[in-house]
Amino acid sequence: MNKRHIVISDEEHQLPYSKGLMAAAIMATGLAPARAFRVAERIEERLRERDVLEITRAELRDFAREVLIDEVGERYAESFAKWQVVNGLDRPLVILIGGATGVGKSTIATQLAARLGITRIIPTDAIREVMRAMFSAELMPALHTSSYDAERLARKPLPRNADPVIIGYREQAVAVAVGVRALVRRAIMEGTDLILEGAHIAPGFLDLEALEGAVVVPFVITVDDEELHRSHFIRRAHESRGRPSDRPLEYIDNIRTIQRYVKSLALEHGMPIIPSYNLDATLAQVIELVVSEAMQAVSESPPTPIRSN
Repeated sequence: MNKRHIVISDEEHQLPYSKGLMAAAIMATGLAPARAFRVAERIEERLRERDVLEITRAELRDFAREVLIDEVGERYAESFAKWQVVNGLDRPLVILIGGATGVGKSTIATQLAARLGITRIIPTDAIREVMRAMFSAELMPALHTSSYDAERLARKPLPRNADPVIIGYREQAVAVAVGVRALVRRAIMEGTDLILEGAHIAPGFLDLEALEGAVVVPFVITVDDEELHRSHFIRRAHESRGRPSDRPLEYIDNIRTIQRYVKSLALEHGMPIIPSYNLDATLAQVIELVVSEAMQAVSESPPTPIRSN
């Protein structure tokens, strides 16, 4: 005999309880996918133990929090409760992940998007690629190379005592910032959550206060240990589906110079810096930062209608 569905009674069509959707919501706390799905299963089991076949969305949130406390602890339960509040934002969430080449920005962006249910991830290299099609190397030379090799295309003459690596990087970051601003404005207009990641997201190159209409959460990822940083490129080369490239390793000194520069900018502008040594630990820090910043935005905003998902 088939079990009757547990339904969300305040939904227009009384949708059935979904372990997959609940697990996705729980993953926003930083809990690993397998454990999140197990908690979602326990929620269903305990509802059935109590013969609950209809439940409102608000009641389900409270019940899920009780199960989280019992199964994985108060920390995850509190994070879940906070994220439910954040999910009621009437503004899009825009996450900006900066950092030098090879620190793991794209991996963190992908994992973060999966945990938070964000479907749009755009690397700044893609923005640069589009801009390259519109501007020739003669008109905008810094766009026509990688960030760590932009020194060779930096406009001449350079200021006295200037580091060509930093000058080239700055020229490229300034140019790409135009595209970044356009994408953020588009996300605000559409009300779409967005993650932008890339070496071109540098503190001070974007006027965050001008990006009204979104909850903007910027931060910088760093890898302070040089050997660990090198190992990221070696692993990337082994995992590459195309022809492995040793080019980034040839420019590791430039990449490390850019990291020191971006880190100094982050300190100057008060942008959070998250050191990356372990993916799970780094991801947990990132999620905690995003939830904290979004909660602050909620507390500073007047009451508004809840955004539909």
